[in-house]
Amino acid sequence: MLVPLSWLKEYVEITLPVFELAERITLAGLAVDAIHEVGDWWDPEFIRVGQVVRVLPHPDADRLVLVDVDFRGDAPQRVVTGAPNLYAYRTAETLPVLKVAFARAGAVLVDAYSEERPRPKKKLKASKIRGVESSGMVCSERELGLSEEHEGIILLPEDAPVGVPLREYLGDQVFELDLTVDMARDLNMIGVAREVAALTDTPLHLPPDEFPASGSDQASDYVAVRIDEPQLCNRYTGVMIMGVTIGPSPAWMQDRLTKAGMRPINKVVDITNYVMLEMGQPLHALTMIFSCAVRSRWVTPPRRSSCAAQPMVRNSRHWMTLSAPSPVRC
Repeated sequence: MLVPLSWLKEYVEITLPVFELAERITLAGLAVDAIHEVGDWWDPEFIRVGQVVRVLPHPDADRLVLVDVDFRGDAPQRVVTGAPNLYAYRTAETLPVLKVAFARAGAVLVDAYSEERPRPKKKLKASKIRGVESSGMVCSERELGLSEEHEGIILLPEDAPVGVPLREYLGDQVFELDLTVDMARDLNMIGVAREVAALTDTPLHLPPDEFPASGSDQASDYVAVRIDEPQLCNRYTGVMIMGVTIGPSPAWMQDRLTKAGMRPINKVVDITNYVMLEMGQPLHALTMIFSCAVRSRWVTPPRRSSCAAQPMVRNSRHWMTLSAPSPVRC
């Protein structure tokens, strides 16, 4: 299990040096196999938080754009990029707040296009790209060694401080824990935070576990829950969330998920994974089309569902399915 310390600090104050804390919790049964340093190799002089102040079409390439980045230097610096999440702004008269990881010429980055594994690093050099001088780069997660994601550049939260070394802002330390079966209570961030709070005599700060309902209708007006085997599943709880649109999750959530070893997908998938990692409670988001029913039952192989709304969980004997019969269409 991967535990980013920046995430852990949300629930408990860390008062010990990192290596002393690792030793303390290892002796308590949470074996720290490794401490991963995130961003320790990012040069603070060359890799900083920047803000995109202008996006223009490339004069000689339809798939490239020219980007002016303010990094608190003498003047904004222009770079050429093909990042699809900046391409949409090439004709925009006004820009939203776009904070980026900006590397100047001289920075050492991961070679995103190398076929070697692990990917080697190389020094960024100024160059001309289709006739336009580019002396820097707006970086993707792959170029920074955070993940293999390379579809677009990293967009940082709007409050990211421009000009600050990226290592100070996004750098982190991640514990890799090897937990035994009797320590399952610690397979989540809050579980680890409880252990740290007890071992270091510091207060535990838990997130609120309530949220207000809205509207005069009830979830039961839309969804019926049926449990066929109450001796095996004595409770099934759900909540209806209306008006959801699919899109990317916030940058801070994507950062935490990535450091914890999960790939961000979209805000619906990400929030279920986030709660699972935070509280140890597995969740599944089901798409509702009109009204539907959810059943919890045991079935035997080889009965399987190809429907995306019918997730299956296998144990040593049977398959359990959560089914959503007609009128839900799959």
